[in-house]
Amino acid sequence: MRVLIVDDHPIVISGCKALLAADAEIEVRDAADAEQGQALYFSWKPDVAVVDLNLPGLSGLEVCRRIRLRDEQAKIIIFTMNDDPVFAARAIEAGARGYIAKNDDPSLFADAVRQVARGGVYLHPDMARQIAFLRTNVNANKVASLSSRELEILRMLAAGKSMGDIADALHVSYKTVANNCTALKQKLGARSSMDLMRIAMETSGA
Repeated sequence: MRVLIVDDHPIVISGCKALLAADAEIEVRDAADAEQGQALYFSWKPDVAVVDLNLPGLSGLEVCRRIRLRDEQAKIIIFTMNDDPVFAARAIEAGARGYIAKNDDPSLFADAVRQVARGGVYLHPDMARQIAFLRTNVNANKVASLSSRELEILRMLAAGKSMGDIADALHVSYKTVANNCTALKQKLGARSSMDLMRIAMETSGA
């Protein structure tokens, strides 16, 4: 089984490799950012890709979305420090087959990879319950109402990206990003661009 790890932290990559090392049939390769990850995915064609949510540049959600556009059968697990069910729900919507928080029990990692490789899905039971609760109480969380694209823009704003930078990264026009930011202000109750930036930084825990 081929497993691709896309993460910009060498210690995390080493840890993932160690967790999979007991299985001699698993071959692991790694990439440090979205561009390398996408290139290696299509050249190597792994059985499973484990992608960090908070990569430099594009997020793991956008990487997942772009890979799935070219390969509908792609088996991707989002791996993150963020245990917010909003992001887990958006990962599933983007086509991910699994979502693992980095503070989960390490013993679950290899099981999740194998489960997704077999064609299944992996979501910690506690997270699954939180997502179900979130969907029935969506009005209680403004962030839950955001689209995947809006979440991506919010994450980039939190990282200090300008609207021009965001437009270039997402391959859309500046006007499209500006319109999305206007919608974000309305949905999140931000009074100004600075207020929106503050909210973005508060909600970005990826």
